Amino acid sequence: MTTTKTLKLTFINGQNKKASLTMPDAAGDLTPEQVRQAMDTIAQANVFNRKGVDLYTQTNSAEYIERTVTSVFDDSAAK
Repeated sequence: MTTTKTLKLTFINGQNKKASLTMPDAAGDLTPEQVRQAMDTIAQANVFNRKGVDLYTQTNSAEYIERTVTSVFDDSAAK
Protein backbone atom coordinates (compact mmCIF):
# COMPACT_ATOMS: atom_id res chain seq x y z
CA MET A 1 0.00 0.00 0.00
CA THR A 2 1.35 3.41 -0.99
CA THR A 3 -0.04 6.73 0.19
CA THR A 4 0.89 10.03 -1.40
CA LYS A 5 -0.02 13.51 -0.23
CA THR A 6 -0.46 16.50 -2.56
CA LEU A 7 -1.08 20.11 -1.61
CA LYS A 8 -3.64 21.76 -3.87
CA LEU A 9 -3.67 25.57 -3.90
CA THR A 10 -6.71 27.21 -5.45
CA PHE A 11 -6.61 30.83 -6.58
CA ILE A 12 -8.93 33.19 -8.44
CA ASN A 13 -7.51 34.23 -11.80
CA GLY A 14 -7.79 37.48 -13.77
CA GLN A 15 -11.14 36.35 -15.21
CA ASN A 16 -12.59 35.68 -11.75
CA LYS A 17 -12.40 31.90 -12.29
CA LYS A 18 -10.68 29.27 -10.17
CA ALA A 19 -7.15 28.19 -11.07
CA SER A 20 -5.28 25.49 -9.19
CA LEU A 21 -1.64 24.79 -8.52
CA THR A 22 -0.74 21.34 -7.17
CA MET A 23 2.41 20.51 -5.27
CA PRO A 24 3.03 16.75 -4.98
CA ASP A 25 6.12 17.01 -2.77
CA ALA A 26 4.96 19.69 -0.33
CA ALA A 27 5.63 19.21 3.36
CA GLY A 28 2.68 17.54 5.06
CA ASP A 29 2.84 19.58 8.24
CA LEU A 30 2.41 23.14 6.98
CA THR A 31 0.22 25.43 9.07
CA PRO A 32 -2.68 27.36 7.54
CA GLU A 33 -0.70 30.57 8.14
CA GLN A 34 2.34 29.25 6.25
CA VAL A 35 0.25 28.13 3.30
CA ARG A 36 -1.73 31.39 3.17
CA GLN A 37 1.46 33.45 3.33
CA ALA A 38 3.00 31.44 0.48
CA MET A 39 -0.17 31.80 -1.59
CA ASP A 40 -0.30 35.55 -0.93
CA THR A 41 3.32 35.82 -2.11
CA ILE A 42 2.47 33.94 -5.32
CA ALA A 43 -0.57 36.15 -5.95
CA GLN A 44 1.33 39.38 -5.28
CA ALA A 45 4.23 38.36 -7.53
CA ASN A 46 1.82 38.21 -10.49
CA VAL A 47 4.27 36.27 -12.67
CA PHE A 48 2.01 33.48 -13.97
CA ASN A 49 0.11 34.33 -17.13
CA ARG A 50 -1.52 32.22 -19.83
CA LYS A 51 -2.88 33.74 -23.03
CA GLY A 52 -3.03 37.20 -21.46
CA VAL A 53 -4.84 36.07 -18.30
CA ASP A 54 -3.15 36.39 -14.91
CA LEU A 55 -3.50 32.92 -13.36
CA TYR A 56 -3.11 33.43 -9.62
CA THR A 57 -4.36 36.87 -8.59
CA GLN A 58 -6.18 36.10 -5.34
CA THR A 59 -6.07 33.27 -2.80
CA ASN A 60 -9.15 31.07 -2.50
CA SER A 61 -8.41 27.79 -0.67
CA ALA A 62 -5.83 25.13 0.06
CA GLU A 63 -6.20 21.46 0.81
CA TYR A 64 -4.16 18.32 1.18
CA ILE A 65 -5.27 15.46 -1.03
CA GLU A 66 -4.25 11.97 0.05
CA ARG A 67 -4.23 9.09 -2.39
CA THR A 68 -3.80 5.49 -1.30
CA VAL A 69 -2.95 2.75 -3.79
CA THR A 70 -3.31 -0.86 -2.72
CA SER A 71 -1.85 -3.42 -5.10
CA VAL A 72 -4.01 -6.46 -5.75
CA PHE A 73 -1.16 -8.24 -7.56
CA ASP A 74 1.99 -7.27 -9.47
CA ASP A 75 3.48 -9.71 -11.97
CA SER A 76 6.16 -7.26 -13.11
CA ALA A 77 8.50 -8.21 -10.25
CA ALA A 78 8.53 -11.88 -11.33
CA LYS A 79 9.89 -11.15 -14.84
